[in-house]
Amino acid sequence: MFVMPSGVGWIEVICGPMFSGKSEELIRRLRRAQIARQPLQAFKPKIDDRYHAEQIVSHSAVSIDARPVADCAELARLIRADTRVVGVDEAQFFDDDLVPLVERLARSGVRVILAGLDQDYTGAPFSPMPQLLSVAEQVTKILAICTRCGGPAGRSQRLTAAAEQVEVGAGDSYEARCRRCHDPRAEPTTAELF
Repeated sequence: MFVMPSGVGWIEVICGPMFSGKSEELIRRLRRAQIARQPLQAFKPKIDDRYHAEQIVSHSAVSIDARPVADCAELARLIRADTRVVGVDEAQFFDDDLVPLVERLARSGVRVILAGLDQDYTGAPFSPMPQLLSVAEQVTKILAICTRCGGPAGRSQRLTAAAEQVEVGAGDSYEARCRRCHDPRAEPTTAELF
C-alpha cells in the first residue's frame, strides 16, 4: 500500500472475479480511514440488495454502512463537502459517468476507493472498470480459488441460463473459475443449478 501526501486526492481500484474478496478489501480500507478519523462516505448500487439494502456486505459477512444509489448523478449529489474518502462497491454496475465523477473527486483532494468486477461472465471487460483501471493511481487485482481445480481464479462462471450482462447473484448464480476451467458458452448442468 502506498501513502499519498495529505490533501492530495487519488483513485484506487480493487478488481477481480466473484468471491475474490473485493468488497472485503474495500471495507478494510474504509475501516482504516474511519480509525484515522477521515470523513468518509460509502456507496453501492441500488440493484445490489443481495445481503443488505444499506450496507456493503462481503460474501464472508463483513459489512459497513453504505448509501444505495440509483446512478452516478445521485451519487454525486450525495457527496458532502467535508468528505475526504469515498468508497464505491460494485462499480461495474454504474455507467461510464462514474469515470469523470471519480476523476473530479480526486482532483478536489478526495481519496476514491472502488471495487468491482473487471470482467463479465463471458470474460469480456466490464465497463466502466477498464476506464477506471486506466485512470487509477493504484490497482489491486485479487484472484479467487477455482471451484473446479483449486487453482488461482480470475473469472466468474455464470451458472444460470440468463444472457444479460448484468445479473445480480451470489453462490447460487456464480462461481470462481480459472482460465482453463471457465467456459462462458457452457449451459448450466442440473448439478450446478442445485
